[in-house]
Amino acid sequence: MLTNPELKSKIDSLWDKFWSGGISNPLTAIEQMSYLIFLKRLEDMDNARAAAAKRRNETYRSVFHGNKECKWSHWSQLPGDQMLKHVRDKVFDFLREVGGETSTFTQHMEDAVFVIPKASLLQEAVKIIDDMHISEQNVDVQGDLYEYLLSQLTTSGKNGQFRTPRHIIRMITKLVDPKIGQRICDPACGTGGFLVAAYEQILEENTTPDLIERDEDGKAHHLIGDKIADKKLMQFLKSRALTGYDFDSTMVRIGAMNLMLHGIDNPRCVYTDTMSKAFTEKSEYDVILANPPFKGSIDKSDINERFTTSTTKTELLFIELIYGLLKNGGRAGVIVPDGVLFGTSNAHLAIRKIIVDQCGLEGVISMPSGVFKPYAGVSTAVLIFQKGGTTDKVWFYDMEADGFSLDDKRQRIEANDIPDIIKQWEKKKASKKSFLVPVKDIRSNKYDLSISRYKEIVHTEIEYETPDVIMNKILELEKGIERDMEEIRGMMK
Repeated sequence: MLTNPELKSKIDSLWDKFWSGGISNPLTAIEQMSYLIFLKRLEDMDNARAAAAKRRNETYRSVFHGNKECKWSHWSQLPGDQMLKHVRDKVFDFLREVGGETSTFTQHMEDAVFVIPKASLLQEAVKIIDDMHISEQNVDVQGDLYEYLLSQLTTSGKNGQFRTPRHIIRMITKLVDPKIGQRICDPACGTGGFLVAAYEQILEENTTPDLIERDEDGKAHHLIGDKIADKKLMQFLKSRALTGYDFDSTMVRIGAMNLMLHGIDNPRCVYTDTMSKAFTEKSEYDVILANPPFKGSIDKSDINERFTTSTTKTELLFIELIYGLLKNGGRAGVIVPDGVLFGTSNAHLAIRKIIVDQCGLEGVISMPSGVFKPYAGVSTAVLIFQKGGTTDKVWFYDMEADGFSLDDKRQRIEANDIPDIIKQWEKKKASKKSFLVPVKDIRSNKYDLSISRYKEIVHTEIEYETPDVIMNKILELEKGIERDMEEIRGMMK
């Protein structure tokens, strides 16, 4: 959470400038802001690498070799109209050409389009970004800064896409608990929230507790991973451990930028449709964390032949995809719409059989319908399972509150089941809001995984008095009325 009010104010100001400058689509605005922030970061990273090479007495070839006029420090000083023309015609061409020689993020810039229409808007945006002192901020602040920018995405995208609340992401990541050395994937990564959470979870587990501070959301800060003594493991974490896929090139660029600003210089965000025949990866990952599109449209003729389930519903196909991408013993935490839990079609039943019979289904957490507002009011649940495990009993939890109001405003409230869910997860015992269901009961109910199917309805037993007692009370009441009437008649004489 971005706590610096000055930085918040600058981002709000930047947002207002884009809005008034004619870029009112939030996704387009964030994409253009991302380009500018990246251009600033690219020079900062190049300077840092040059300084490191100098300390080691090594030769360093700058990414700006022969293109010094493409440095932020150069073009940001140009007059307005000249700056706009230079960035549009020269700087963006440079980024497309340099793609294969630096980070994977620059590769995503190959089809980037610069659409800032006015010189005055570009000048104002550059000034605000300069005033943020991004290069001087630590990784925590840079990451929080970008997350605050992403929080402006308050409209649902195409094909059921929307930004997953970060506190929900952190809860799921805590439960699945990725470890150092594991390969982690999100096959529908969007803005990269799950990958960032996994990275931070691993760092938190490997940072001396006394160094960690938490904000009001419980998010950990100052994660340096000082307990990771093996440099190769740290290098693996920062370069190859995290992989995200998305079929929206804008989301891929934004997700890559998000990972970069959280400290990952070479984010592995891949532009591809994981549902299509072109996607061939199998059994690669130890952990998968995902919130796949719920109502996506898919070209039936291009559905990957790996799928055994006959359906075009993306929320079902993604579960089979996740199963296929996991190594044996790998674990997944996936958000699904409630319909996946109880749908009666052959495809719904087939997917639930995979989760229950071919995996160890560990938990089903039912979330209230307001969790995804203002994007959507759909009811959802979290499934946590292990490929190749054995399902014995399934732990169900009925989440009623997540710390925020369940209306469109999503204001902070006191009621919050998430800490209790995390606390109970290890032992998975029955409690006021949770219970265990034997797998035989689930199979006998056509693999229904909806919490309402198994949740006990508590009836308050009402004890009625016997007829004799009731009759005596009526007689006593009548006698009392008769006495009162006699007193009234006496007063009237």
